[in-house]
Amino acid sequence: WYQRRVREFQTFQHYFKQINLSMGDSSTALPFLPGYTFTDPAKNRFHRSQTLTYKNGFTVPRSGDVAGLTDADIDELANMNPSLTYGQSKPEPPQTFVPAHVAFDKKVLLFNAYFKQNLNESEKEYFRVRPVKIYYYLEDDSISVVEPIVENSGIPQGKLIKRQRLPKNDQGEHWLWKDLNIGNDVVFYGKTFHICNCNNYTKEFMQSEGIMLNPDEECPHDPYTLSRNEPKHSYVTPPTFDKLKQFITLDRQVLRFYAVWDDRNNMFGEMRSYTLHYYRVDDTIEVREQRNPNDGHDPFPVLIGRKKIPKCRGSIPGNFPSAVMEISEHEITEWITDKDLTVGQTVTIMDRPFFLYGCDDFTHNYYQQQYGITFHPVPVELGERKIEVKREIPPYNGFGSPQDSKQNCLSLIAHPPKKDVMKMLENGLKILRYAAVMESPHPEDKNRKFIISYSLAKDEMQIYEPHQRNAGIIEGRFMEYCQVRKPGTSIDNPEYYTPADFAIGSTIEILSRKFKIVDCDLYVLKYLEANASKYPASTIESIRAIHADKL
Repeated sequence: WYQRRVREFQTFQHYFKQINLSMGDSSTALPFLPGYTFTDPAKNRFHRSQTLTYKNGFTVPRSGDVAGLTDADIDELANMNPSLTYGQSKPEPPQTFVPAHVAFDKKVLLFNAYFKQNLNESEKEYFRVRPVKIYYYLEDDSISVVEPIVENSGIPQGKLIKRQRLPKNDQGEHWLWKDLNIGNDVVFYGKTFHICNCNNYTKEFMQSEGIMLNPDEECPHDPYTLSRNEPKHSYVTPPTFDKLKQFITLDRQVLRFYAVWDDRNNMFGEMRSYTLHYYRVDDTIEVREQRNPNDGHDPFPVLIGRKKIPKCRGSIPGNFPSAVMEISEHEITEWITDKDLTVGQTVTIMDRPFFLYGCDDFTHNYYQQQYGITFHPVPVELGERKIEVKREIPPYNGFGSPQDSKQNCLSLIAHPPKKDVMKMLENGLKILRYAAVMESPHPEDKNRKFIISYSLAKDEMQIYEPHQRNAGIIEGRFMEYCQVRKPGTSIDNPEYYTPADFAIGSTIEILSRKFKIVDCDLYVLKYLEANASKYPASTIESIRAIHADKL
């Protein structure tokens, strides 16, 4: 570099000298441009002088006028910028910066792995192999672990570890794609995952980064899942008796017999009726009790649960532990079948004699088509029927309303009387108001005025006494809302006042006091006319007479 700079400087200096000599004054020299330079015809030496020589085996610069460089020239040459002479070269365009979240967007590495879950509570398996998928996102070096969902597995599956940067150790390092390889074990939050294989894109990416992946491994199978797999179908000619065919053909075919158990020979015994069900699908028998209301027996409808019944229980060995084991075909070879059940005969089940006196239509048709037997019902006297006691409601005792007192007699736990909900919805805000005066022999009650309000929703009435100046009587409610019974009617079958009894000029008796109806609202007339079929015409005419001037 130093020699090249020296030669360039000597060449430039030589050209400038030739131009200055040919042009005279340096101020009138031609510019150093293409086409303005001239060759020196007097020049006869065209060699390049050497600036270096060897001295004691070392290369040193040659001193003297040969180099033609002074200290000032060397300093100027070291600080010379070629761009000032030749101009600035065209800069190269800068490369476009691409961030990581754009360069690696939607680029995910997929590794197939598994982990073993220890099972201490199960007798059939000691561990369970659970395959997972490890997703490594190159965008932000985050990892997520997802377990494929298996239907009806009973195990919470799905996303085991959500997407995040997983810590590798306590020094603050995180798992990177360089740490993942086939055959390696990775530990995420204390759980060890063994990587088996990966997809093709992951292999190509690892190969491009100079990482050689180990050979693929197969994910081991779960021992419990393999034990539940059905064996291969053996193409063997099935026997004539096939349980599957019997289930498909005879399912829901039940023979029903009506039977009685006569136990009157024993103390406190009686004759009780039962229903015997024979299930053809598996030759089992069930005995259910025909329960009658108020028969005094506990509600245990099943006497003998559904099971296969042996013909003779005496053939069972005496040392058989029947308390802890069920009777199987090894102990008994003869069981009760449909051939042993016949209407009119007695069958012994669990040392109890049951007399079959009838059957249903399906059972009757089955025996007629299968065995050519026609059953006829046998009359059986099941005992005297109990005489139903008529329920008598005691008379009203005067406490509360008659409706509430009646509810105490209808059930052990008293409930409030039922209300007519539809009537309450239709007439919820409909109230008929009447003006009345009290008919009393006492002179201080002659000028008292009252307002009687009748609620159509509950058929109850209220009496209110308005304020009168200097009357000497406190105004307010004279009677709360309640149903008022007409005088002369019985307490057991009461009749209550209705709007039909409130004619103008009529007198009603409430709480041993007589009130005379003298006026009413115009709404009362409109309501009675709208429902004229329910109320007498005399009541409507009396009200229409006092409102004639308002119509």
